[in-house]
Amino acid sequence: MDPYHNYWGIEWYYFIIIWAFIALGSHIYQVGFIVRLIRLGKDDDRFNSWQQRTTEFLTDWLGQRKVVEDKVAGYAHALIFWGFLMLVSDVVDLSTGGALYKFLKLKSILLGNIWNLIVDIGYTIAGIGIIIALYRRIVIKPEKLKDSSIEGILILFAILGIVITAFIVEAGYMLGENIEYNNWEPIGVLFAKQMVHLNSDTLGMVIDVSYWLHMILIGGFLIEIPQTKHSHLIGTIPNVMFQDHSQMGTMKPLQIDNGGLAVKTDDLDFDNLTLGINKFSDFTWRQLSDGWACTACARCQDVCPAYNSGKTLNPMQIIMDVKNYGNEYGKTLLLGKEPDETIVDRFTPDAIWSCTTCYACVDACPVHIEHVPKLTDTRRHLVMEASEFPDELQNLFNNLERNSNPWGMGAHTRADWAKGLDLKIGEPAEYLFYVGCSGSFDDRNKKVSRATARLLKEAGVDFSILGEMEICNGDPARRAGNEFLFQMMAEMNVDNINSLGTLKVITACPHCFHTIGKEYEKYGGKYEVYHHSQILNDLRRKGKLKINKFEDKITFHDPCYLGRIGGETEAPREALGGNLIEMERHGKNSFCCGGGGARVWMEEDADKRVNEIRATEASKTGADCVVVGCPFCMTMMSDGLKGIGDEKPVKDISEIMLENLEAKT
Repeated sequence: MDPYHNYWGIEWYYFIIIWAFIALGSHIYQVGFIVRLIRLGKDDDRFNSWQQRTTEFLTDWLGQRKVVEDKVAGYAHALIFWGFLMLVSDVVDLSTGGALYKFLKLKSILLGNIWNLIVDIGYTIAGIGIIIALYRRIVIKPEKLKDSSIEGILILFAILGIVITAFIVEAGYMLGENIEYNNWEPIGVLFAKQMVHLNSDTLGMVIDVSYWLHMILIGGFLIEIPQTKHSHLIGTIPNVMFQDHSQMGTMKPLQIDNGGLAVKTDDLDFDNLTLGINKFSDFTWRQLSDGWACTACARCQDVCPAYNSGKTLNPMQIIMDVKNYGNEYGKTLLLGKEPDETIVDRFTPDAIWSCTTCYACVDACPVHIEHVPKLTDTRRHLVMEASEFPDELQNLFNNLERNSNPWGMGAHTRADWAKGLDLKIGEPAEYLFYVGCSGSFDDRNKKVSRATARLLKEAGVDFSILGEMEICNGDPARRAGNEFLFQMMAEMNVDNINSLGTLKVITACPHCFHTIGKEYEKYGGKYEVYHHSQILNDLRRKGKLKINKFEDKITFHDPCYLGRIGGETEAPREALGGNLIEMERHGKNSFCCGGGGARVWMEEDADKRVNEIRATEASKTGADCVVVGCPFCMTMMSDGLKGIGDEKPVKDISEIMLENLEAKT
């Protein structure tokens, strides 16, 4: 018994044709509107490495690799996704009066029953995923979903309706004049056995209603997709396919020449230079596509230190703002006009300046959305174009411009920390120990520099320091939006390092580790850069540093620019050589100290301190000492522990190793 007959004297397929025209027409029109908006963005060359991109597409989109990292919501979503991929062909079959099945069961093909089984599996796993998702939203109610709209629940029920009506129609085929159960459709058989006792009139009505409800829900879903968060069903395809292949945390220079290098400061073409982002069309097309790829899973929100400390920044909202801005002002934008409200207005300066650039949001996103560059690019506009930024940053910029360090200390004092250590200064050597500003001028971090230098000397490492020639790597300026200042400092630093003839660099600062190792290549400086924990661990393993196990209980805080962004989590732990008490969030999943993104130089509300959140996590371990591998983390964790009334010490990896080395001797 099937629904393919006339209704009120009109053949069934006329209704299907009209509904398909409405649903598909609406869907195509809306998608076309979105595509036109995204094409307003600037060029972004992501059309390379096709083999790698195809592999990523298969694993990340088809395989849902990052989605299923969330074991409950992720697998529920994946089951619905995989189920729908398997049942799409059934929609074609139902809308053509069973033509697809008739074709597949031809003697020359004999795929009809296999297809039936695939469709049954598809609807089944989609149904399981929906039930899990509904249970999570209605019964478990995670904190992040408590304020979510009813839309998500209604959509899940609609999809569940698609699944159930499909099985009813499937059962109807089996309950014709001659009842014939098809064991290749096991769930359909279960439905058929429940419906077999219905009289023919009731059965016919149930099947007809189910068929048309099924088709209406399918068409409604097509119309709904581009308008809601389900636009990610479209947007995730280009998002995953054209994800960023540059190293995490790297930023784009102001201008790039034909060779892929940054245009020198003196040669910048100011007539064609965009100073950051303030307009929709200032974004690249790939940055704009993020807005329609967001699944609203809130994973970025969950890991954001700014959001977790009560600030106005919500990385998920930033992405939604891009989409909502485009939808609201789309007609105006497509006419080449600019709305009165700017992108900075929509994001709000307060949210823009709250970001620590820890990249936890980017790392957590299952569909490769790039949150942080949108914020750092708007910072560029606020600093270089609008001259609107926190007052504290003006002092930072002045000190960097005049004295090449954030404190404004004289360059002649830069190597004072090394007095009595008999180090090479400005001489060729196998390694350059790039000390950094904190290690040179901050009293607490000078001790880290001395400890590192003493360990290197103990192990017989041939190294030199730049002394007065060393200047700030420029990271604070760049993350704060002052790209001009960063580029000038980068060019000077590259010249100074190159003059030494040393291509191997050691640093105790993850921000120097990242900037010199990943960012300077665009400015003519290609070096092998090592975090001091990597070198010290290697020396320990080779027996050149004989370190006893640290007797006290210690916990290690992974700096964002070393662990998550730098990809190094094991060397610090191995270098310490003891059994650590790990914080709940550690390794690449570490929680930021709050000092990145130039935040260490900005004021923070007393009741919204990121460092106190992280300090509390460290305190809960019961460790005797918190170990860090970053000067910013040293400052933030020390202040954070004091803020929560915990007096445990904070020490650098090198200090722990030196203490144990000295204890042995």
